[in-house]
Amino acid sequence: MNTAHPDAASLAAHYIAVWNETDAARRNALLESHWTEDARYVDPVMQGSGRAQISALVGGVHQRYPGFRFALKGSPDAHGDQLRFSWTLGPSGAEDLIEGTDFVRLEGGRLQSVTGFLDKVPAGA
Repeated sequence: MNTAHPDAASLAAHYIAVWNETDAARRNALLESHWTEDARYVDPVMQGSGRAQISALVGGVHQRYPGFRFALKGSPDAHGDQLRFSWTLGPSGAEDLIEGTDFVRLEGGRLQSVTGFLDKVPAGA
């Protein structure tokens, strides 16, 4: 049964846009418009609380993996205030090297808490 939330694809696309934004000012504007002020992010390798820390995490990913791009994998799914989607990360125009699945709790239609899981990580990444 497909329980797709009407905004699931849009919310996931906004999330991916944050992770692909290399300009800190534009990234902060995206965070302000789509994430709650007290948003939290955690995955197996990093965590942050608040938009400033989350923006710094994204900046760190761009420093570690220059030229890599995130993309949605499959169809986002949501019900109530919960959203889940999978993503890929790899060099622009090349095979994706990293894959993950994120679970999001929404508050008022904005991302409030993200828990990320890494589904595929190459050795040494």
